[in-house]
Amino acid sequence: MRAGAGPALGIDFGTSNSAVSFLGADGLARLVPLEGDATTMPTAVFFDVEDHRTHFGRDAIQLYLAGVEGRLMRSLKSLLGSSLLEEETAVGTGVMSFRAIITLFLRELRTRAARHAGGEPTRAVIGRPVHFVDDDPQRDARAQEALREAAGAAGFTDVAFALEPIAAALDYERRLAAEAVVLVVDIGGGTSDFTVVRLGPQRLQRRDRASDILATTGVHIGGTDYDRQLNLQQVMPLLGFRHLGPSGREVPSATFFNLATWHLIHRMGTPKAIREARELRSNYGEPRLHDRLMTVLEQRLGHRIANEVEAAKISVSVHGRPAPIELAAVEPGLAASLSDAEMGDHLAGLLEQVVDCAAECVRRAGCKGLDAVYLTGGSSALRPFRTLLEQRFAGTPVIEGDLFGGVASGLSYAALRS
Repeated sequence: MRAGAGPALGIDFGTSNSAVSFLGADGLARLVPLEGDATTMPTAVFFDVEDHRTHFGRDAIQLYLAGVEGRLMRSLKSLLGSSLLEEETAVGTGVMSFRAIITLFLRELRTRAARHAGGEPTRAVIGRPVHFVDDDPQRDARAQEALREAAGAAGFTDVAFALEPIAAALDYERRLAAEAVVLVVDIGGGTSDFTVVRLGPQRLQRRDRASDILATTGVHIGGTDYDRQLNLQQVMPLLGFRHLGPSGREVPSATFFNLATWHLIHRMGTPKAIREARELRSNYGEPRLHDRLMTVLEQRLGHRIANEVEAAKISVSVHGRPAPIELAAVEPGLAASLSDAEMGDHLAGLLEQVVDCAAECVRRAGCKGLDAVYLTGGSSALRPFRTLLEQRFAGTPVIEGDLFGGVASGLSYAALRS
């Protein structure tokens, strides 16, 4: 990477959360405090209609949940490689393309990093999943190029990319005392990526590490997919999902799938979507369920529900106890809950696909054994995932890294080789 103003930034632009790092004078990665002392920031943008300002991260989410009028955008990374990227969408009193919104968020990361890194950063190594788009190399290449262009528009004149699991491996390598063959597991909000890599203190200074990468695999399943599935199973039935109407047929399901998918929720607040939902009433045998659906759509409670489901998922993963899903805004006294067993049952199919992808990575590597499985990415903390992974790789130590900052730190080290 060419010399330029300020240090190169390592940017982990995530589906759910983002982090930024740079190398200090001692050659060690420093995570940038992006919101107060927090070194991660939700990948969220809120266009406030009331004060005509744009808010980011936790501030964006809190304003939306507090009922401030405006437009909340999340899961922006999921749009890369999608035809939606070039579409324009209503934001506040105007319109903006989704590509421009990604640029806006990257520019904000750059601005916040400049306060700590010294100088105006113009160089960046940005993390990318093994696959932005599964089984479509051309769309995958377009997704990376779109992200490069967005970074350029945000003020970065020198942009390189590194695979996120390899960046995590470079961070982990700094803590190894001996050579090891490691399966790096990076479970993010939108993708699950795996790398079998040979690491060790004697390899740290090598500029070209291509021969150390034994295999990579990835699948487009991550935390937002888990959230959607839990939402569909635990909350949407209270609004009529899979409800059998008078004719014995299920209520059409498209409304519920959109309402449970972060980057599609906004579509359900349009006059057309609300009109179509009203027309579903004759499909319901229990009008109360339809009343709840209309309350969610008319009062734009979809993001609030999604946030409650995500919070319950995290609580169950951390504590192992059932967690409530508060729905009083939909109907006084209405609530759902989520238990560890329910989470495991609902996510079993998705988690099997993810762990199968990890096993395929090891098979492709052709190694006789692993010295460790190294975890990064917030969704790797999911309790049922950990259980399944430990069963599949029985006897191999499973090591938890910096789940939210490891990739960003590794991207700074990758900048030395770019």
